[in-house]
Amino acid sequence: MHSLNGYNANMTTAYTFVPSSNHVYPDHPERPARLDILKPRLKSFNATLLDSNPASRDQISLVHDPKLVATLEKICREEAPGIIDYAPTYVTQSSFDDALLAAGGVITCSRAVINGEAKNAFAIVRPPGHHAEPDKAMGFCIFNNIAVAARDALANGLDRVMAIDYDAHHGNGTQAAFLDDERVAFLSAHQYQPGFYPGTGWIEDAPHAKRRIVNVPLPARAGDKVYEQVADKIFKPFAESFRPQMLFVSVGFDAHWNDPITMLGLSTEGYFTLAKKVIALADEHCDGRIVFVLEGGYDPVNVANGAEATFDALTNSKRGNDAGDLSPHKEPDCKSRIAEIRKWHGFS
Repeated sequence: MHSLNGYNANMTTAYTFVPSSNHVYPDHPERPARLDILKPRLKSFNATLLDSNPASRDQISLVHDPKLVATLEKICREEAPGIIDYAPTYVTQSSFDDALLAAGGVITCSRAVINGEAKNAFAIVRPPGHHAEPDKAMGFCIFNNIAVAARDALANGLDRVMAIDYDAHHGNGTQAAFLDDERVAFLSAHQYQPGFYPGTGWIEDAPHAKRRIVNVPLPARAGDKVYEQVADKIFKPFAESFRPQMLFVSVGFDAHWNDPITMLGLSTEGYFTLAKKVIALADEHCDGRIVFVLEGGYDPVNVANGAEATFDALTNSKRGNDAGDLSPHKEPDCKSRIAEIRKWHGFS
């Protein structure tokens, strides 16, 4: 198990940082520069940096077919750089090792929290993971970082874990990994409309797993007010129903209103409110055990501001005024959609 070097009783929040600077492809939005504005701010947060260790192939194989792991390694080592999925997902010669380290960065955070060495944690890693399915890499993702860490947590003594995903895109890979695993509950709140990637994530996607696999498809411009309603009326009964021992959060800052490739409506303050609400669920059900994991977000300013808001929530820090960051777009009324989801899952 991982132990913190220089751990002291006053330290509460830990983080890992895996920027994967060689995992880069010309003109691709999922690039190292996503983290350039955030990086110099990290030392100003009341959090402790942990060294990331690469995930082992056995740990990756808790989620992914070993044949996929071997194939991806061969492609990266012998055929990269190149495109491996229509999204487009790319690989370079370093991408296999980068992906192992990204997954390992989440495991490092998870184990620190499980062991009581950190109250909570934030794994700032790339390449992201929530689109990667057990048998394929896709959607800019190579290995499913959050799913690997969740399975590692189950292998190390936990019985029930929960993942909440509020990246702008449906977490199809995480859903696929846990579709038939009753030890894991999964919820994804995401933009949903014709032609929007990956095209999955409708309310009735997993009828055999009501209350455990929950999808919250939202229209364009859904923002702070809608997400707060979703958190109160869906996240809360979801957690109360499943009663997890640990909470993992796929946080993508591409749900921000001016992300270049999406059309949702969150502000930085909206991200702070969401983080506070899921942390409160972890406090209520999981003795505070929660790990945030970076997924998407393609404007470096939004990533930096959103990550800072998340750290402020994790460390219970005071925040400045984000009034200038509010979405200029009118939010849709999603009350009927929320009611439809609650009815489907029997959330009262």
